[in-house]
Amino acid sequence: MSGINPFLDPARQTELYGHAARLAGRSNALMRAKTAGRPVPETIVGLVRDHHERPDRLGLVLDLGCGRGTSSLILAEDLRPRRVVGLDAAPALLEQARRRARRLPGLLVTFHQGDFHRLPVSAGSCDVVVAAFCLYHSPSPQAVVAEIGRALAPGGLAVLVTKGLDSYQEMDQLAAAAGLDPRAEQHESLYVSAHSGNLADLAALPLDVLAVEHEEHSFTFDGHNHVAEYLSTNPKYDLAPGLYGNSDALAAVLHASLPDRPLTTKSLVTFVVAQSRGGRP
Repeated sequence: MSGINPFLDPARQTELYGHAARLAGRSNALMRAKTAGRPVPETIVGLVRDHHERPDRLGLVLDLGCGRGTSSLILAEDLRPRRVVGLDAAPALLEQARRRARRLPGLLVTFHQGDFHRLPVSAGSCDVVVAAFCLYHSPSPQAVVAEIGRALAPGGLAVLVTKGLDSYQEMDQLAAAAGLDPRAEQHESLYVSAHSGNLADLAALPLDVLAVEHEEHSFTFDGHNHVAEYLSTNPKYDLAPGLYGNSDALAAVLHASLPDRPLTTKSLVTFVVAQSRGGRP
């Protein structure tokens, strides 16, 4: 495995994002484990309502790194803007998002493949831009935030969401103790490029920061089988051949190495709300 942060390694993007079912399994395992922390899409909706001057009359809402479309669909359903556009680089995820949207007729939401360093919208065209759990996929997140600033209309809002550098360190400790990756605790954080400690500063370069909220999210996995569903798709670890994407094989290693017990892990989630420079329209 390359020593480059996998989120920033172009050679690994197909491996990481070419299998929508694998990513869905990872997300589902994490959500089943969640025991504390507000649902992020609904929290974003609340922040828009709290800080946008006219949240009931929104035009274009752009959801960057939309993945399987969860946030995009909730933004469309709860805020009822004129239009929601979800943007992601991964075709496999976008196809899932489109299938989910077809089951919710009446929502004005579309999904497009694109690069968030070059947003496919005109300057000043967006009332809201959301970038949740995606900026750390860029080696230059400041360029993405500059693009967000270009896209926002006067008085428009950006809602940026990321994780702390030490998120899921208990998972690192487990992976090392089980021998899955003896160096698990030494690897660079996946979130190094845009994390809880620097997100507000990134936003403040082109935007006016209105609010910063930090919230600890907790996750309790009920045993080795549940942990393996998540660990087997975690790109941070140097897993042995045959374990990446194979939760059954990884669970067998865990069962052979350590007593089976629940695992609780934590992540600091940070929300930054910022406004296009120049303030209210």
